[in-house]
Amino acid sequence: MRLLQIGNRAGERRVGVVDDGKILLLEGVDSIYGLAQKALEAREKLAPAVKKRISPNAIAYDDIYFSTSDWRILPAIDHPHEPARCLISGTGLTHMKSAQNRQAMHKAGEAPTDSMKIYEWGVEGGRPAPGQIGVAPEWFYKGCGTSLRAHGEPLAVPPHAEDGGEEAEIVGIYMIDSAGNPRRIGMAMGNEFSDHKFERKNYLYLAASKLMSCAIGPELVVDAVFDKVPGEAVIERDDQVFWRRDTLTGESVMAHSLANLEHHHFKHAAHRRPGDVHIYFLGASAFSFGEGIILKDGDVMRISFEGFGRALRNPLVVDRSPQKLMAATAL
Repeated sequence: MRLLQIGNRAGERRVGVVDDGKILLLEGVDSIYGLAQKALEAREKLAPAVKKRISPNAIAYDDIYFSTSDWRILPAIDHPHEPARCLISGTGLTHMKSAQNRQAMHKAGEAPTDSMKIYEWGVEGGRPAPGQIGVAPEWFYKGCGTSLRAHGEPLAVPPHAEDGGEEAEIVGIYMIDSAGNPRRIGMAMGNEFSDHKFERKNYLYLAASKLMSCAIGPELVVDAVFDKVPGEAVIERDDQVFWRRDTLTGESVMAHSLANLEHHHFKHAAHRRPGDVHIYFLGASAFSFGEGIILKDGDVMRISFEGFGRALRNPLVVDRSPQKLMAATAL
């Protein structure tokens, strides 16, 4: 089951179920967040909560996807009332290719870098037996809901940044229930957009390199199969394919189990505040910067994974305005 959030210029919002070339609109909810809240209140699973709200009204998916409708696609999840309560974070070094790219960025001599060591720790201890706790993965913060973009919206390289590059990933999407328990709503495709040039200067800059906008969607998969998920990452330049690579993700090809990643994210009390939404990037196995590709203003990043619906497309925009000094003044 794949869900979609849409909105129009008048501020109206709707939630729909993807049904081939149609979006079947739901009654009584205007956000996936609200739908999840109602399911929690009724003590029911999300899929039955969706099915009983399907209305006779439908919209052509093509019209929305290709922006020929008054409706536009919204991110696959958001906190519709308080964007600051939608927390975006991620884990890296969960795939061999990402560890190799990071190793190449920061290698000095023959010794393995700290990045490669963390990956190897994951291989050795990231898949604990049920009920056991494994080794901690890398973790980073990306921002809150104000950093989130939808399918078709630009991802911007701000004046202070040195670069912007795609990272094709799957994201886990969660809500914290009233008792403080994390509940997985589903999964979606994501572009974990980062400043790789800045990170390459020194691995201690990684945290700041992640503070960029990002995109998820267009669809949220309620019952996603996350074992071995093939996909592709594509860069389009001047309406032509400029770069393309196959990518592969899922638990069977990652150093950590999903349960272990989730434990180490939600073990922190600050990540279990009732009513919060969490978007958690689960790692990439291919990205263009690792092959020496530098994206340009106007390039389009296209990401797709089998079983996750239509491709996520976002143009890259470089903000060339002068960087301003951000001065804090005394009250």
